[in-house]
Amino acid sequence: MGAIVLLVGGLTTPTPATAARPNCDYYVSTQGGDQGDGSARSPWKSIEQARDALRAKKGRQSCDIVVNVKAGDYVVDRTIEFTEADSGRDGHRITYRSADGPGKARLLGAKPVTGWQLYKDNIYKTKVDRTFYTLFEDGKRATTARYPNRTSDDLWSPYLFSRLGEPEKEAVRQWLYFKPEDVPAEWDADFDRNSQIVVWSGGSWSWFTDTVPLGGADFRKGFFTLNHWARYAFMNSRSGSRYFLQNTLRFLDQPGEYYFDFANSEVYYWPKGSIDKVMAPTVKTILSLKGSTPEARVQNLSFDGLALQYSDFVDWYRAGWISEGDSGYEHKYPVYDRQIEMPRNRFGMVTLENTRDIDLTRLRLSDSGFMGVYLLFANERVKVSDSLLENIGADGIKVEGGYPGEGDISGHHTITNNYIYHVGELVPGDAAGIELLSTGNNTVSNINVRHSARYGISLEVRPEIKPEDNYARNNTFSYIKLEETGLDSGDMGAFYTYGVSNVEPHPMDNHVKQMVITDVINDPAGAMPDSGTRGVHMDAGGCGFTFDNIEVGKVSDDKYQSYQCNQVTNANWADGFDASKMEYDKIGVTSAFPYPIPGAAQ
Repeated sequence: MGAIVLLVGGLTTPTPATAARPNCDYYVSTQGGDQGDGSARSPWKSIEQARDALRAKKGRQSCDIVVNVKAGDYVVDRTIEFTEADSGRDGHRITYRSADGPGKARLLGAKPVTGWQLYKDNIYKTKVDRTFYTLFEDGKRATTARYPNRTSDDLWSPYLFSRLGEPEKEAVRQWLYFKPEDVPAEWDADFDRNSQIVVWSGGSWSWFTDTVPLGGADFRKGFFTLNHWARYAFMNSRSGSRYFLQNTLRFLDQPGEYYFDFANSEVYYWPKGSIDKVMAPTVKTILSLKGSTPEARVQNLSFDGLALQYSDFVDWYRAGWISEGDSGYEHKYPVYDRQIEMPRNRFGMVTLENTRDIDLTRLRLSDSGFMGVYLLFANERVKVSDSLLENIGADGIKVEGGYPGEGDISGHHTITNNYIYHVGELVPGDAAGIELLSTGNNTVSNINVRHSARYGISLEVRPEIKPEDNYARNNTFSYIKLEETGLDSGDMGAFYTYGVSNVEPHPMDNHVKQMVITDVINDPAGAMPDSGTRGVHMDAGGCGFTFDNIEVGKVSDDKYQSYQCNQVTNANWADGFDASKMEYDKIGVTSAFPYPIPGAAQ
């Protein structure tokens, strides 16, 4: 009967030389159907359907497969998951691309909120079928109803300040004492069990923020009870902690604010424009790439030109465990528990774990509840390039390696030609445009980070780590522009390192060149009580760096703070700075950047 040829879209059984060329292009469209075969004439209806169809095909992969996702909005009800079964094979890749240009195929991690009825005045009310922790109207994040009201949509201020209620209560982390003039006594009669607090715990330290539900309030003694301990105590010798209250109906007093009555599954909202344009998240992660083990990784996958919009936050947040060993697992350096995210908070709009050779190119990520792109633990040779990240709940791009001394499992990543705009919208504490943690051999270049409560870029380990267990080595940062950083925090630098090389002789193995940092000045309404802002801050043993051709604008502390353990050449905090050596035209994203620059005149 002759040779039987099985055409499987690039995944083929062995065939004679005369076999037809395998199909390498498939299509996804909002007009696709359940019975689609992925052809241009009969496309699949979703990326999940494409993934499942390719996964089901057996045999060798004989070409690079491209899944062309046509323009349109694709609602994501559940996280789109990729495992090692979805990897490109036999030296070939599988690419999911926006077929009609960057940003045209949109994956929406939210659905419209419907059924609104006028509650009173300009406030609407509706029942919902799920719980969520952020909300959007017409593509912009709404504000959880808060007290005091924020200065503007772009900033986090103003704040109230905690006080020392009793001398022996200075170290407490679960009771925040308030000033009687800040919290009216009439609130006592109908204290709202849905209320939350957002606090820069630590007294004058403005390092981390906690978002915690309140379990109650004692108006006689003047304190709130938090359902979970905060990162630090609420008082120190210099100050109380800055905080604001949120998610109480009485605070809903201006357009763009919402209140969620969790007990009754009801949402209240005062729209800025149309109540019909309100969206609520359906997922915390839109794309998840996760191999089953570090030995079985997702690999040889690319995502190109896709727009991802909307994802959710969490019911409460604290950065890391409070004390070393709190994770409950034995580690060589249990103090690292205090540095990494707790398991409940290890997610981003795009989350990668156990991956290799993944390309994320020309993406547009916006309105995330937490991280934008999050690389967790074992990841190698991930590329994030030519992408716009805007209105991000926490860090823009976060690379979090494994525990020190237990294997160098994350590195050789390329992060280039990305514009990261408005980071830390829901987690201003420790927010960074790019954060690298216990990872090395990375290349970071042609980056703009603009508008951050805290850092622009940070590289961190721990000061207790021995040199042989420090994986944050051989990183290069070049052609970087950091703007509008340090807006709401102190004791920081727009470019920041922590505990990277704490033991002599400090080999020079991390390198920074051609970086411009504009003014690093706090929002005055934030009343930030910590030490001042810096351009470059090498904290707790940030040594072993070379800095070449660096320019820093105005700061409220030092332009450069470091031990004498780094090599600096031509920086404007030192005498003899030569501006002609700055390559201003090459700093920041290049002319090949595929999206309009946010806020720029068009």
